[in-house]
Amino acid sequence: MATSDIATRRGIVAVAALVVGGLVLTACGGSANADDDKGGSGGKESARPAGARIVISAKDGSTGASINSTGVEVTGGKLTEVTMTDVGTGEAVAGKVAGDGGSWKPEEQLERGTKYRISAKAEGTDGRATASDSVFTTVTTANSFIGTYTPDGGTTVGVGMPVSFTFDKAISDKKSVQSGISVTSSSGQEVVGHWFGDQRLDFRPEEYWKAGSKVTMKIDLDGVEGANGVFGVQKKSVTFTIGRSQVSTVDVNTQTMTVERDGKTVKSVPISAGSAENPTYNGQMVISEKFEETRMDGSTVGFGGEYDIPDVPHAMRLSTSGTFVHGNYWYPKGNPPFGVQGTSHGCVGLADVQGAQGATDGKWFFDNSLIGDVVVVKNSPDDTIAPDNGLNGWNMAWSEWIAGSAS
Repeated sequence: MATSDIATRRGIVAVAALVVGGLVLTACGGSANADDDKGGSGGKESARPAGARIVISAKDGSTGASINSTGVEVTGGKLTEVTMTDVGTGEAVAGKVAGDGGSWKPEEQLERGTKYRISAKAEGTDGRATASDSVFTTVTTANSFIGTYTPDGGTTVGVGMPVSFTFDKAISDKKSVQSGISVTSSSGQEVVGHWFGDQRLDFRPEEYWKAGSKVTMKIDLDGVEGANGVFGVQKKSVTFTIGRSQVSTVDVNTQTMTVERDGKTVKSVPISAGSAENPTYNGQMVISEKFEETRMDGSTVGFGGEYDIPDVPHAMRLSTSGTFVHGNYWYPKGNPPFGVQGTSHGCVGLADVQGAQGATDGKWFFDNSLIGDVVVVKNSPDDTIAPDNGLNGWNMAWSEWIAGSAS
């Protein structure tokens, strides 16, 4: 899902060693070894006070360097040549010198736990040449964390879509990590984060997003220490669009689903909700995935051998635990028709045909739904779905949501 630059490394040793103008590094760049007899070549500084000064942000011999902000800067001159290579493979890393010749950075994010060499040359305003060289290793996977997030940038989603991060390591400093992520909407709605445990952080407004608004999340986690000795490596900005408002309500009493778009009813279709033995959850559920066809095996969600259907048509996920709205072509002929009685194992079934083709209720709803659309189930004998079972934080009161924020 999923889908980079930063000026400082906050907490990473490789960049913490830098200060403006290279006052901690030797005057001409990445090497800490000064040699007054050699005019700055090979990363060794010139004793002469004038001339270009090269600073490679990752200090020679360092480990834990940033995969986002590692680069080269020069003062008192312009860069004439910069090369970067992966020491292990010998492959060159593409990069670009800024138009004013004052800096260079890689074109792509670096790999974690990889040794690189940067060699840079510059010409000072006094006409003298200087050079610097640094060999360093980027932060390792073991000492870094990444958040997989949804939705992706550039997508259009429904009004119920939260921003949801799942981190690959447990986060102990939740405040620092949450502070490194901002989510704003062009609608002006207040957006608040909520932690579900130590590895999941969701953001949403109090009410559904305003239709047509733009939501931007800025991820500034590069160098943020999320746990002891474990640092973030992400730095990017992502914008997505909220589409039209569509909220569909499933009434288990009447076995119907009413689809409202921008406040107006556009369709009402008969459904088959969960049976008395396996009722459907109540509550507000968000479509998180769509599959034109998918396999559904009851053994993967706690059932025995009741069903294993390889080609369920028009399936849209509503929960992590296996609740879907989906087409149903195998509905037993002896059962009451759709709209009369619930017979499923907890899903919401719509009339459909095998092969996911044809003008069916299942196909219509699939074609007219977005990731992030809301499906509300009411009057079921089951409990309300847990807020963290899928992207379903809307089932939590706003005061409780705010209480789970670390900001």
